[in-house]
Amino acid sequence: MGRGAVDRSTTGLPDPDAPLPQGKDKGRAVQAMFDTIAPRYDLINRIMTFRLDVKWRRKAIDSLALPAGSVVLDVATGTGDFCRELDEHGYRSIGVDFSFGMLSAARTDAPLLQGDGMAMPVATGSVDAVTCGFALRNFVDLASVFVELGRIVRPGGRVALLDASEPDNPLARAGHGLYFGTIVPLIGGLLSDRRAYAYLPRSLAYLPPRDTLLETLRSAGFHEVQHRQLTLGAAQLITATRAA
Repeated sequence: MGRGAVDRSTTGLPDPDAPLPQGKDKGRAVQAMFDTIAPRYDLINRIMTFRLDVKWRRKAIDSLALPAGSVVLDVATGTGDFCRELDEHGYRSIGVDFSFGMLSAARTDAPLLQGDGMAMPVATGSVDAVTCGFALRNFVDLASVFVELGRIVRPGGRVALLDASEPDNPLARAGHGLYFGTIVPLIGGLLSDRRAYAYLPRSLAYLPPRDTLLETLRSAGFHEVQHRQLTLGAAQLITATRAA
């Protein structure tokens, strides 16, 4: 993937004072947002999660439990954090993202593809597993993405999907809401783009209820679907196996 100059224009970023965008408007807003925040995305992630994002990705990779050398596609790879960890675990990683800004800022030796999660430039049944980090709520049509995962993952292959979450415990949920809704936009605004980091906490509203989310994954051809909350519910990990 070439790493030439990227237009960092903030045109099209989500308006924090407007309703969350839907459909094609959401796709354009998300793409503009990630193109804009790419240069400092990793730094802000480490700061705002206290480096817990690194621990969460490692848990996701451990859950794959596949032989070394297995081909793992990282969807919405961003700057390649998952790809680097996958390679260190002995897997062969490939990254896909529809934000050219993110791919241009990537720090990985893995092959990188620009593509939409709903129609990826990958052959049917050609990968042993898929990972995805903190992007489920950013897809325009999550059900279509799950169907696409069912297409590209071989029978018996695995998926490990990370995203932010709201804790089940009421006290933890209140503290998380205060931090995610107030402190995170402040940090993001100081170090990157305020509008983008005001959008990210609000974007949790895009995620369907947990039971619906898991059933949608089953309907796309997966079984052994499991859900875990991580770090008192600040994040969630969904794992599943592609049915034969």
